[in-house]
Amino acid sequence: MSPLAWALLRTGSMGEAKRRADQGLPPRPKPAKAKPADTSPRLAPWLPLTQRQGEQFVQITTRGAWVGIGALVLFWVIVRFIGPAAGWWTLADG
Repeated sequence: MSPLAWALLRTGSMGEAKRRADQGLPPRPKPAKAKPADTSPRLAPWLPLTQRQGEQFVQITTRGAWVGIGALVLFWVIVRFIGPAAGWWTLADG
């Protein structure tokens, strides 16, 4: 590298693209494009939620409810059957 190029590189007055070209490097990759904005209509003009976000909320909370129901059933089976069978505790009604 020539002394002039080295001086320009050290002072920072050489552009990134030119420096990469001088060093034989490929151009810097372009940043990834941002996700497209949600264009679905709003639930209400004064509410900052779109219909798609409302649908996602319903899907997530429904899934969460089913997970909770499954956990409750599992807990009941453990308390009612597995615990007493393993001798961990005795039932008050039995």
